[in-house]
Amino acid sequence: MADPARTAPAAPVDGTRGWTAAPVAALVADDAGVIRSLNEAARLLFPAAAPGRPVADTVTAWLAAAHESGSAEVVRGEVGERCFAAHPIPHGDAVTWWLLDETDTRSARDALAREQQQTTFLSEASAALLGSLNLDRCMEVAARLAAQHLADAALLLAPTTSGNFPAVTCVRGGEPVRSSMTIDPDELPGLGEALQGFPPVPSRWLDPDAAPRWVLPAGFGPVGSIVVTPLPGHGVPAGALVLLRRDDRASFTDQEELFARLFAARAGAAMSAARVFALQASITDTLMRELLPPTLEQLGGVEFAGRYRPARDGERIGGDFYDVHSAITADGDESLAVLGDVCGKGLDAAVLTGKIRTTLRALLPMAGDHHRLLDLLNRTLGDNADARYVTLVLASARRQGADVRLRVTCAGHPPPLIVRADGRVEEAESHGTLIGVLPEIASVSADVTLHPGETCLLYTDGIIEAKGGPLGDAMFGEDRLKQAVAECANMPADAVVERVQMLASQWIGRGTHDDMAVVAITAPRGQHLAAVGGHGRGRYTA
Repeated sequence: MADPARTAPAAPVDGTRGWTAAPVAALVADDAGVIRSLNEAARLLFPAAAPGRPVADTVTAWLAAAHESGSAEVVRGEVGERCFAAHPIPHGDAVTWWLLDETDTRSARDALAREQQQTTFLSEASAALLGSLNLDRCMEVAARLAAQHLADAALLLAPTTSGNFPAVTCVRGGEPVRSSMTIDPDELPGLGEALQGFPPVPSRWLDPDAAPRWVLPAGFGPVGSIVVTPLPGHGVPAGALVLLRRDDRASFTDQEELFARLFAARAGAAMSAARVFALQASITDTLMRELLPPTLEQLGGVEFAGRYRPARDGERIGGDFYDVHSAITADGDESLAVLGDVCGKGLDAAVLTGKIRTTLRALLPMAGDHHRLLDLLNRTLGDNADARYVTLVLASARRQGADVRLRVTCAGHPPPLIVRADGRVEEAESHGTLIGVLPEIASVSADVTLHPGETCLLYTDGIIEAKGGPLGDAMFGEDRLKQAVAECANMPADAVVERVQMLASQWIGRGTHDDMAVVAITAPRGQHLAAVGGHGRGRYTA
């Protein structure tokens, strides 16, 4: 597009209609600083200007200075409330100044720059707000950003049902301060509604002098303007934001209030996400506690210990599990140890693990009959739609004098290893079919007696199938496991499982592996102490 100043005549043609009616203001001044001619647009812009009068006394100062200096560059300045660009066109001993009105262009440019700055700020604010899914941290970030970029101070309130509102206050240049406010939000007009998610009240409706004292930070001083805006959340309000400006600054404009609402929308979304994450984390933690293997210890004079390592190091649960229950049977008080391996790994397997553990707990009254217990569990899993199966080994343990009597039943599971006091390793002669595959199961139980210092080791196939070694492709295998447990003769149960898991982990190195679980049942080496008063079974020293 051609420049109007360049395409206009260099000097006016006196009396011509084009010069007089030109929409762009133009005036001609000579080297002596005297106006020679000007058109109607220039007369309206500079009422005091006229041919023969000096430039310095009749036009704006910035234009007079440019003419006096002999500037050949475009100069810009204001005339009243309008912005102009003055283009000099020299000809002979005079210069024609064409003044182009750039007010609208400059306003659009400033608006664009402002919009770009706001967009950049909102983008950076969103990244900062979503940088942490901790609700307290998110509230602190929101309060700091609001105080730094939107106002002189900010108060952020989270909703509550008790009247005790979690709050964060921040003054520009300061650090956020968390507190708990027992307040009536309706004392500040619009705040109660904002906490319920209703649209904000315009700031011009709020009287700063009537604001309650709990709104103001300590030492803040007189307030000149207040904005109250809701923090929209995911389906429910996330809170409310109160912005404060001191009385020595301009009040919030409509545009600034709109921008504050845009920021509040992002802050509310981040707070809502943090709250949902905290709720989900709490639920997950509660459910996880039910799925995690228990901590085992001595029960009924028998030592129990267990170790578990999930297939994925970043997870805490998987498809292997173990439990030890105290069960009352026809043969007297017994403890029932259960070790199982669910088909699959990860969360899906852990969910089925939880169902199996719950079912087994409900079937404890039948713990004296392993086959019946396994049969009922098999029927339960047979109705399971995901067609997963599980291998199990049951071990009922009962102290008998210094010995421990075991009844072991395997269901598709590797037979337990018996470590004798002299280092010999035997396999329990028990076997059976998988649980959850066939309508009927078969199982053979084995009776084992553990003398003091001897251990029965239950393990899942993740131990013997663990691949590693020098080349990384050899399985740990049954032979290495037997050699490892042979070295654990006369060791406490906790030391046995720790040793087995350590050797298997060293064998794997950094390679991948399946879930690995081991349980040791040990007859303690110690003396029997009579029960106080002569009643009960007494206890045994370690």
